[in-house]
Amino acid sequence: MSTVRLTVGQAVVTFLARQFTERDGVEQRLIAGVYGIFGHGNVAGLGQALLQDELGAMPRIEGEGDDVERLPYYLVRNEQGGVHAAAAYAKTKNRLQTMAVTSSIGPGATNMITGAALATTNRLPVLLLPSDIFSTRVPDPVLQQLEDPRTLDISVNDAFKPVSRYWDRINRPEQLIPSLLAAMRVLTDPADSGAVTICLPQDVQAEAWDWPVELFRRRVWHVARPVPEPAALARAVALIKSAKAPLVVSGGGTVYSGAADALRAFATATGIPVADTQAGKGAINWDHPSAVGGVGATGTTAANALAREADVVIGIGTRYSDFTTASHTVFANPQVRFVNINVLGFDAAKHSAAVLVADAREALVALTDALAGWTADAAHRQRAIDLDAAWQEVVDECYHRDHRPLPAQTEVFGALNELMGDHDVLINAAGSMPGDLQALWRAATPEQYHLEYAFSCMGYEIPAAMGVRMAVGDEAEVVAIVGDGTYQMLPMELATIAAEGLKVIVVLLQNHGFASIGALSESRGSQRFGTRYLMRTGSGRLDGEPVPFDLAANAASWGATVLRCAGIDEFRANYARAVASDRMTVLYIETDLYGPNPPGSAWWDVPVPQTSTLESTRRASAEYEAEKRAQRHYL
Repeated sequence: MSTVRLTVGQAVVTFLARQFTERDGVEQRLIAGVYGIFGHGNVAGLGQALLQDELGAMPRIEGEGDDVERLPYYLVRNEQGGVHAAAAYAKTKNRLQTMAVTSSIGPGATNMITGAALATTNRLPVLLLPSDIFSTRVPDPVLQQLEDPRTLDISVNDAFKPVSRYWDRINRPEQLIPSLLAAMRVLTDPADSGAVTICLPQDVQAEAWDWPVELFRRRVWHVARPVPEPAALARAVALIKSAKAPLVVSGGGTVYSGAADALRAFATATGIPVADTQAGKGAINWDHPSAVGGVGATGTTAANALAREADVVIGIGTRYSDFTTASHTVFANPQVRFVNINVLGFDAAKHSAAVLVADAREALVALTDALAGWTADAAHRQRAIDLDAAWQEVVDECYHRDHRPLPAQTEVFGALNELMGDHDVLINAAGSMPGDLQALWRAATPEQYHLEYAFSCMGYEIPAAMGVRMAVGDEAEVVAIVGDGTYQMLPMELATIAAEGLKVIVVLLQNHGFASIGALSESRGSQRFGTRYLMRTGSGRLDGEPVPFDLAANAASWGATVLRCAGIDEFRANYARAVASDRMTVLYIETDLYGPNPPGSAWWDVPVPQTSTLESTRRASAEYEAEKRAQRHYL
């Protein structure tokens, strides 16, 4: 058997450069590059391997030409930011491509745990390569080693286990072979995707071994499109045909499978109204006759009214988060039944559904054919159209309310919605903004609306903008909307964006506090406590003047062009300047902390103390107990 002598680090890089995915006849590289930060745990292991690859100095692999692409390395400023960027890249590529992320041992590795949780919660593939303690244990305890008196076989990297879909530690070089192959299987499995963590002890990274050349052949991982099982399809069709008030809930799986055209064709053929989740928005264009907007806790009045009446709910690629179900209150029809289409049986079986374990596109095509000649009741279709038309009037009012003295953030969203192209990309993740955007944003395409709301991680947006820009190339504008709270969590990837010469637009909204949690606190009787950026006074409380930080100046210090916007008209003009620029631009605008926001039409379960000396809490507790009575299991 032919072999090649490489270190473990060099073997990892050589292997990853030769992995590809294929779906629908289109092949593309699986691992597009590596984000990371070097420390003592990986600088001489994976770091040396990446350098050797960049210089074209890797040993030639027998049977391979000289045209093997290098594995580019991108220096990020925070390991968590690197994982967020990788997840955003994978999301933009519909999970067919992703990035690897490497870190040193200790705090570098643990910085990635939040990003791993985000990726796994969102079912997004990312490959994490944290360094680890010495496999030999000779120099233990090494710098940054967590010691456990009960065992020597543990490190901080064990904390990745609950947030990873696959986890391994490579203590001997030959262990790498089955681990890499298993990792690629998980990364390319739509039903099993998420963070994949391979821990690399720092001594093992530098250890040389004679590898079988066959390990490094060009591999194509075929991404399946499972079709519906015929009996399951027949059961689903019978249930849909029995419906008087059916409703589709389209989730992220619709987008990832590239099923937008199939969904639109299904809706056109059947007339069934289509609501969407945060991850599924845009799969049906907002102005389609069947589109009724976001459903659930931050949904539209149209979608939520139809959800309350629905007797059959057709869930497509959704995991039914508590926001989608309004904490199990929005699907209120006592006879409601579910048909769930999902590649993951765990999600398909939720709510005692008729289960279709299948690819969303294949299932929609099959349903459309099987339902040929059948349509939803004409009165039900017209009701959906009328409800959506009424909601669009609300959207127009929110977008153009001319609120003074500071604009409402909904006016900023309105300006962006009107200025951005159908294939430009809007990015957001946390705070009050996702709720406003789900209710109001008019998405024409699935790629336009990039919301991370499974983990809703503050700090996601700026590194995500970097990942999205690398994924889309120069074909679209990439716009990240960031609140002052989330900006302070993770602004440093602005420096990475500047270093890489990437053009992104960051819209930075300053309102000196947490708008979403402040409003939630007030509604739950906690009086907006601890939700504003105020100075501590002699009273001992944070109730003084606003903290005198200048986020616009901070953004400029990272290398961005910063344009301050005094109002919506100036924001519109500066957005045009940002589009015309070839570099990163931050549009800074102050908005009203107190809204106004879109009208709510559903509930979210956030428990209130059952006893309190505060009248505001007692009142909220009584309201909570009354609202909670509407909750139910769907059996």
